[in-house]
Amino acid sequence: MATNFDELAGRYIAVWNETDPQRRRRAIDDLWAADARYVDPLGVAEGREAIDRMVAAVQQQFAGMRFRVAGPVDGHHDQFRFTWELGPEGSEAPVVGFDVAVTDGDGRLREVYGFLDRVPTA
Repeated sequence: MATNFDELAGRYIAVWNETDPQRRRRAIDDLWAADARYVDPLGVAEGREAIDRMVAAVQQQFAGMRFRVAGPVDGHHDQFRFTWELGPEGSEAPVVGFDVAVTDGDGRLREVYGFLDRVPTA
């Protein structure tokens, strides 16, 4: 069965936008493998609990902003990549990044590597 990378990217972004802690945690448990790992220039989160804490911290830091996929999702085998934006609804995003995700054999996220292409300077 082929992996739907567009759907996975959408679910991934939805996790970053989910502000209800219980719904966010359920979404993380459904989407991420138990031993998942997230790495970006600002930190490393190993396991679902740590990923949940990282998402909550980002939401607190960027309160009122939303993530969105910015462009096509490209994938093959068990990996995919896409550009995302973080900003207020209807406005230019001050933060832009690029993620590469690796799935396990069951279609869950095993590893995500994030890159920051544009961040505010102050």
